[in-house]
Amino acid sequence: MKVGTALSVLAEKGREDAAVWHEHMAMGDLAEPLGFDSLWALEHHFTGYSMSPAPLQTLAYYAGRTSRIQLGTCVIVLPWHDPVRVAEQIALLDIMSGGRTLFGFGRGAASVEYEGFRIPMGEARPRFIECTKILQMALAQESFEFQGEFYNIPKMSIRPRPISNPERRFYGTAVSPESAEVMAKLGLSLMVIMQNEWPKAAEDVVRFEQMATEAGHTPRAPIVLTNVSCAESREEARERAVQYLGRKWDSIDNHYHFSDNHLANVKGYESYTKIATTYAKMKDETRRAKATDFYVSIQIAGTPDDCIQQIEDLHRLTGMDHLITEFSFGNIPHHLSENSMRLFAREVLPVVQRDHAFRVGRVGTTRIRTKTDESIFAPA
Repeated sequence: MKVGTALSVLAEKGREDAAVWHEHMAMGDLAEPLGFDSLWALEHHFTGYSMSPAPLQTLAYYAGRTSRIQLGTCVIVLPWHDPVRVAEQIALLDIMSGGRTLFGFGRGAASVEYEGFRIPMGEARPRFIECTKILQMALAQESFEFQGEFYNIPKMSIRPRPISNPERRFYGTAVSPESAEVMAKLGLSLMVIMQNEWPKAAEDVVRFEQMATEAGHTPRAPIVLTNVSCAESREEARERAVQYLGRKWDSIDNHYHFSDNHLANVKGYESYTKIATTYAKMKDETRRAKATDFYVSIQIAGTPDDCIQQIEDLHRLTGMDHLITEFSFGNIPHHLSENSMRLFAREVLPVVQRDHAFRVGRVGTTRIRTKTDESIFAPA
């Protein structure tokens, strides 16, 4: 199984943005020498929730600093972009990296970002569909044209042409069942941001694969994105996870404003009402602690042996063939996230990458780690 790491650059009060960015760039530089298989860049704008406005630009930088690892987006939010420009940038990155590319796409859920780009949020889903179709045609065909509701593109060709058929390595993130169905029908594979009980995540994978198969597609095994807190002792790992993942709730709500339930009136986002209820309860310290405990329980946290066992459980449930790890979250001090990353790379990576227990397999079953009726949405 492959294991990658992602750069999520949360702004820090009292520190220059550039200083924070340089620390994360150093984490990115560690990925290949420490033995990780891939490096991933996010996309967010305007609030400092993750200072990653240009994932393809970030990955182009690392394409020139690496020779082996794959480079991926988790994710590009397509409705905010001109799809022709995205196709050009993907093709160029594919050449610059020697075909070491993977691409995750999503439609986003932050009204502040839609407002900043002057795109009506209610158009997110149909814009996403058209953008994805355009990207697939532009990268796969020598020339293409497209007439749709939002984009009317005359016959043209993307030059330079990509070298490795990146359109065959497209993944999508989905929160609502409707979005999952859209992505399955478009021929995307599934990228899972771990925010639910693992058995429920496995059920989502099964449903997605069924929908994709019915639409005539054969999806790749899913990619799973999760936070990791790895330490020499279980107590230390959990303490850090609780402390710094527990800080995510404020940064999430400051960016997405889920708690005010404004998405209930936005076309295509009606299913977020339950999420709004959960975030509105976060002002109560008891409920907040409960949510944090649950969130920590569905991430990877513990000693290296604990991490190996948890990843094996998650692999058996979801059938994933690629895990994306995040070691820097909630403004955890840089030296702590780097220590966690180095320990994980030294003790966990060799086992997960080489042991036969982590070979790609079918979605299965294993012990359930936790049960809750809480609805948690903690986006990347």
